[in-house]
Amino acid sequence: MQQTKDQDQRRLREIKVKDLTADKRRLVEVPYTASLAHTMNALVANKVVALPVAAPPGHWIGAGGSMIMESDKQTGTVRKHYIGMLTMLDILAHIAGDDQMNGGDDGSDLEKKMSVPVSSVIGNCLEGLSLWTLNPYTSLLDCMEVFSKGIHRALVPADSQMENVSGVEIVESASSYQMLTQMDLLKLLMNHASELDGILSHSVKESGAVNETVFAITERTKVIDAIKCMKAALLNAVPIVKASDSLEEDPKQLINGKSRQLVGTFSATDLRGCLVASLQTWLPLTALEFTERVSTSPLYAASNTIQSREVITCHVDSPLYEVINKALTKHVHRVWVVNQGMLLGVVSLTDMIRVIRASLLSDPQVM
Repeated sequence: MQQTKDQDQRRLREIKVKDLTADKRRLVEVPYTASLAHTMNALVANKVVALPVAAPPGHWIGAGGSMIMESDKQTGTVRKHYIGMLTMLDILAHIAGDDQMNGGDDGSDLEKKMSVPVSSVIGNCLEGLSLWTLNPYTSLLDCMEVFSKGIHRALVPADSQMENVSGVEIVESASSYQMLTQMDLLKLLMNHASELDGILSHSVKESGAVNETVFAITERTKVIDAIKCMKAALLNAVPIVKASDSLEEDPKQLINGKSRQLVGTFSATDLRGCLVASLQTWLPLTALEFTERVSTSPLYAASNTIQSREVITCHVDSPLYEVINKALTKHVHRVWVVNQGMLLGVVSLTDMIRVIRASLLSDPQVM
């Protein structure tokens, strides 16, 4: 039994980033000249929440200081330069970018906003300017370090020759790339659950995975205001809590959601279930009403495994493996921690990876 466990631990030690991307499809991307409407359609059609934007080489400064190039495999000639990442939150932030966009009867404003080139929208949210890369031969532990710091995704070259590299950024160009996400990493870790039983069997509270700082909106918060709050706070999702009768509570501002009754979640990924034509009439709604409309959309049902109104929760004594499984099977990036319906905190994918990595570092037999 011990010999089998040692062999399992050795296999875990030997995992590289290239092993996580072995079955990944080719990168989905859009050119910098694509309209925002076209880009949103690409996101929805490919069931992804972010994609890189490509431009001709030599005309753009690398996003976040990176120089991520795609080159011809035979000649080495650089064909394109990835200039940023476009997310659903970027689109929402652009739509809600000024007070004039309030969901009135005239749809021309929305049509105009959705016709702009995607290159003009990159940078609405900080994540769009941060393109990260991982060398295929980067170790599992180094990969976990990157994703434990809140980085959600990274590009991995499919044909790197740089085998003796540790760390994050690559400096070479590649003929093609693949996208590696926090979700991919957690799926791999759960496939090695037997080696991680020491940490996975702990409760989320015992493992230190619960973040008790939770910014929230109320059931009275309008979609436009929710988007602006998320952009300002660099959040991809917020819990919706029961509004207070206090006159001092401003529905246009984020509030401390702790110990408030949880009634829903508003996420940038909800946009996957919303046709561009529907946005104009849905923007004046409250965020809670928006999730109700989205949950009945055939488009949303076709691209998600959960109903938008379903709130994914756990308790402080829930085992970490159970919470990770919820996130993976429900395809959510966070699980709200509750007690009798009252919000206590949140466990994000970043938190899950962080505590597992800390456990591995403290166990010399594993890593």
